[in-house]
Amino acid sequence: MMADTAANPAGGAFGALNGLKVIDLTRVLGGPYGTQILGDHGAEIVKIEPPQGDEVRDWGPPFLEGDASYFIGVNRNKRSLGLDLSKPEGREVLLRLLDGADVLIENYKPGTMERWGIGYEEVLSKRFPKLIHCRISGFGGDGPLGGFPGYDAVIQAMAGMFSINGTPEAGPTRMGTPLVDLGTGLYSAIAILMALFERQRSGKGQYIDMTLYDSAVALLHPQAANYFLSGKTPVLTGSEHPNITPYDKFATSTGEIFLAIGNNRAFERFCTEIGRPDLPADPRFTSNGERTINRPALRAELEKAMADMDGKALCERLLAVGVPAGPVMNIAEVFAAEHTQHRRMDETLGAYRGTGIPIKFSRTPGSVRRTPPKFAQHSDEILAEAGFSAEEVASLKQGDVVVTKRRQ
Repeated sequence: MMADTAANPAGGAFGALNGLKVIDLTRVLGGPYGTQILGDHGAEIVKIEPPQGDEVRDWGPPFLEGDASYFIGVNRNKRSLGLDLSKPEGREVLLRLLDGADVLIENYKPGTMERWGIGYEEVLSKRFPKLIHCRISGFGGDGPLGGFPGYDAVIQAMAGMFSINGTPEAGPTRMGTPLVDLGTGLYSAIAILMALFERQRSGKGQYIDMTLYDSAVALLHPQAANYFLSGKTPVLTGSEHPNITPYDKFATSTGEIFLAIGNNRAFERFCTEIGRPDLPADPRFTSNGERTINRPALRAELEKAMADMDGKALCERLLAVGVPAGPVMNIAEVFAAEHTQHRRMDETLGAYRGTGIPIKFSRTPGSVRRTPPKFAQHSDEILAEAGFSAEEVASLKQGDVVVTKRRQ
């Protein structure tokens, strides 16, 4: 059984967001990823799940105690309450929970909250003038695609990400990491923190309109910048960088490595390390522009030079002289790596194991204090803290407003 809490001297109650209360109505990935970031740094996250629960609890295998890894990976440092918001009584519970909350974040289809009579402009902004309401949707509530559902891979396709990911031989390919969802979660966390900062001056909350589509388009760098300046539609380049050479993966005798050489000095050092100090003087390779124009010829020379080399040892030598390079590693190798462990990017708490916290504060570090919650695990304590009596809680459970077991 996963432990729920544990003392963590690295952060605990002293996180940078200690005292921040977030009511989290999000499901799946973008919203939960964003609220996990806030929770890692001390915010109190009350995850309100619909009667069916967050559907990614079922997105497995693998599973741990009935919950899929997909859910476990983005829902630590939260408490769970099962609540049926389709019922008026459920919405009244939500309104009581919002009393004293700083942030409401949800990813319902645009218009849902308004149909329920708890929209931001009409109700929430008036009843809770300091509340920050962040909505995440696929495309927003208006415009040609307004109100349509959006999932990461669909948005990747529509926002041009497929068209720049993959090789000419394989064709356009979905990015393996759900970059749109994760990017939207990051943008949302940043937006919430901006709104909180502004509230310190104005004393007022505000509504934040976040969409997967906007986030995906915003992440199109440098391809969008290249297109704006050249007028040419970016194409598939595989692992190559469209603007820098050599910036690609190369074979060695022990596996592939990746080089990221962005200036002449690094190129000269690299060529010395691989035994080809003559290459920087070659007219085809004297500058990044020339190297990019003559990319196939340069690749042929480099592949020949590195074919019999130990890739890992070469990367270590290159890094030592200031040349960015690294072996191409799989996920198991990443978490076995000494530096991953040194940077505490492999966190455990009881049976829980997850990625570490990338934001490293000197005084108020983040921490893993709670494992991902079971469905409705904290319903009683959350409601008690909000002032609900035992009799009220029992009545809400009897009326199936507060849900303790997932509906199928």
